[in-house]
Amino acid sequence: MPTQVRIFTSPRSLGETLGTPIIRLAPTTARSVPELSELPQPTINPKPKAPQHAMSSSYYDESKGGVTYAHQDKLPKLPIPDLELTCERYLDALRPLQSHREHAETIHAVHEFLRNEGPELNEKLKQYAEARTSYLEQFWYDSYLNFDNPVVLNLNPFFLLEDDPTPARNNQVTRAASLVVSALEFVRAVRKEELPPDTAKGTPLCMHQYSRLFGTARVPTDAGCQIEQDPESKHVVVMCHGQFYWFDVLDDNSDLIMTERDIAINLQTVIDDAAQTPIQEAAKGALGVLSTENRKVWSGLRDVLTREPESNNADCLSIVDTALFVVCLDYTEPTTAAALCQNMLCGSSEIEKGVQIGTCTNRWYDKLQIIVCKNGSAGINFEHTGVDGHTVLRFASDLYTDTILRFARSINGKAPSLWASKSPDPSKRDPESFGDVNTTPHKLEWDLIPELRIAVRFAETRLADLIEQNEFECLDFGAYGKNFITSMGFSPDAFVQMAFQAAYYGLYGRVECTYEPAMTKTFLHGRTEAIRTVTEEAIEFVQTFWADNPAEQKIDALRKACQRHVASTKECLKAQGCDRHLYALFCLWQRTVDEDRDSNGSTLSTNGGYSSPIDGFSDRGSVVGSPRHEPAYLLDGNYTHSHNPASTTTTTTTTTTTTAMSTTSNTTCSRNDSSPAHHETTPQPPHHRPTTTPPPLIFADSGWDRINNTILSTSNCGNPSLRQFGFGPVSGDGFGIGYIIKDESISICVSSRHRQTKRFVDTLESYLLEIRRVLRIARNGIYGWEGEKGSVNGGSASSPTEESLVMSEDDELGGYGFFDAGMLLQALKARHESLEHGDAKPSERAAVQARRRDVGKKLRLIDY
Repeated sequence: MPTQVRIFTSPRSLGETLGTPIIRLAPTTARSVPELSELPQPTINPKPKAPQHAMSSSYYDESKGGVTYAHQDKLPKLPIPDLELTCERYLDALRPLQSHREHAETIHAVHEFLRNEGPELNEKLKQYAEARTSYLEQFWYDSYLNFDNPVVLNLNPFFLLEDDPTPARNNQVTRAASLVVSALEFVRAVRKEELPPDTAKGTPLCMHQYSRLFGTARVPTDAGCQIEQDPESKHVVVMCHGQFYWFDVLDDNSDLIMTERDIAINLQTVIDDAAQTPIQEAAKGALGVLSTENRKVWSGLRDVLTREPESNNADCLSIVDTALFVVCLDYTEPTTAAALCQNMLCGSSEIEKGVQIGTCTNRWYDKLQIIVCKNGSAGINFEHTGVDGHTVLRFASDLYTDTILRFARSINGKAPSLWASKSPDPSKRDPESFGDVNTTPHKLEWDLIPELRIAVRFAETRLADLIEQNEFECLDFGAYGKNFITSMGFSPDAFVQMAFQAAYYGLYGRVECTYEPAMTKTFLHGRTEAIRTVTEEAIEFVQTFWADNPAEQKIDALRKACQRHVASTKECLKAQGCDRHLYALFCLWQRTVDEDRDSNGSTLSTNGGYSSPIDGFSDRGSVVGSPRHEPAYLLDGNYTHSHNPASTTTTTTTTTTTTAMSTTSNTTCSRNDSSPAHHETTPQPPHHRPTTTPPPLIFADSGWDRINNTILSTSNCGNPSLRQFGFGPVSGDGFGIGYIIKDESISICVSSRHRQTKRFVDTLESYLLEIRRVLRIARNGIYGWEGEKGSVNGGSASSPTEESLVMSEDDELGGYGFFDAGMLLQALKARHESLEHGDAKPSERAAVQARRRDVGKKLRLIDY
């Protein structure tokens, strides 16, 4: 029987959408999200429809009266901060990361910017923002959609759900069917505008992103990617052993047309059918791996897929692109938390007889994916352009909660429900009322011409390389959590952020550029602002902690660092950071240069004037056209130590040019739970083409590269519905750290490109145990600390090493005691001082060289 498909017309391009009068964006806009209200409908029999809530620009019509978007017209626009304050915050963020000389150069660059181009650019930005929902939004989308590298491990984050609390339901088919039904109820609530709006301490948050969650795909084109969406999508795609299946699940009113049992039968049917094809054979045609390719390569391959008029590949591709979401049924059962996290982020890589049979071939990374393993472990992987972690966290939480409540209602019909209304029971409806739908699963059969088979092969080997280059470690820290931290008078998020700084400093004797996103959804179409964790107070703390100091001094330093972090977070929540404002100014300057060149008749590149600064297989920490930064962990003569006495930071010496500017590609992830930080990926500044127009000095200065080269990319996102959350490292010598602070535990997932990830996690655990020991000692009055809120008396205190046995069941600090740490600090200071005094005299060097000749046993060379 030939494959049955429904044909959809592709949604409008991003540029067309942003040129509409509704949001009044400039017609030159390269691309953004599509306007949904004018999308052609699938070919279906005419049936009565519920009102469709068109969502142009924000995908909704606030006049409809639904609760979901009830506050949208009352939300303030994202404010443009004061330029001088932005520059002050920028200097504050860079001060602890630079040497005195570097920082003096950055101060000069900032002052030049304020005296010259800055005020004019800022006024242009204000004018640009007047007719737009957000001054940042278009630049934000461009940063994501112009990203040429694979989205897997670079942009897409993951959530790992907790297991179903009912063990009998933790099998693949039952768990997957339950999650699908809950996801469809969520879709229905969004479409009917019955989803209660998010709030933060009573303040309503922007709900704009929920309209972009379903039926959406990231589609590569020759001019960069664009977001396409079918607002009336009714089907899901199921992947199993790299093979594709689909069936309808909603009617025209967005009501469910299948029961949980019906969906379970369909999923089991899919699994049985997929098993008919040997996994080695199926892997050779696993087209999902093409979505992991370089975006320009993937764009060309999509053209190959659709160019043959007699082929059904275009129809199959349309079915995938327009699906509500993708359900990935994996045949594996990962046994460790790290393996589960890897499976949810990038899949597993397993070669058998030269063929890839890992789960990495069972994905489609351009869409929202619900992943379920054979043992029922489940997670979510999502395309990050239009949604942040806070939005997907709400989806994941409601998903998990609804599965439990629905099971409870099967026992007690009076159990509560999350939803304001529910779909009519499909089992009691007349099938004719469903409309033109097809609930029978259909397998998509692709026409795999030789060119596509080769492309699948090379995409898989490249993906396997990418997976092997990364490693993952998890810490399920159960000694304490939010309750203990708050009882000690600390902000949980700030406390954990300082733990990352202390662990890194304990391993490497320095601090590095650290990023944490803060949610700005209290503003219309708000996304995130960057919290800069490394401050002078943070440096003072890590140095104090690792030296032989009394507990009260360590606690006092920790408290000051946490207070500074909380203050920075509050500013960022109000959109008063420096990163987004400067980024918008940089993009506006680049756009001005492009327009000037265009008006002079020059030819622009095909992607709106911007291109990714990185080639398809290069490290994101390396920038074409910029001075190459050596990995931060290579401590050699190319590094100079900070002259700041408050810091022993090591910094890379870089050179800059005023005729061309390149910035470090940098993607980080944004998230949120009880703290304001949430999961997102920091957009990279677009790399501009060489031009005779010099950039503003602030963007040519080494500080701009430094602050955009994130070594510790961190994000706090989660609640009890999640077991873990994470993302890939954003630079070749960096760590990606996702964490969830629960009442009695802390869950942390760390990724890196084989940079001693396990050792970092072990050091982090040791620190968390040790800081508890210090807090307990101080709380019991050994050092004159009164109360649990952190007041410190001025009494005398002995060294903590003298009281190491007092109330301490914790382990030592990963092999380094306090005296070791103090010696380490002294050694670093000594090295710092020797570098400051310059090189040794020639006579001294000659003497050292003479002594070296006699060191060690001289070997006799063999005859050759």
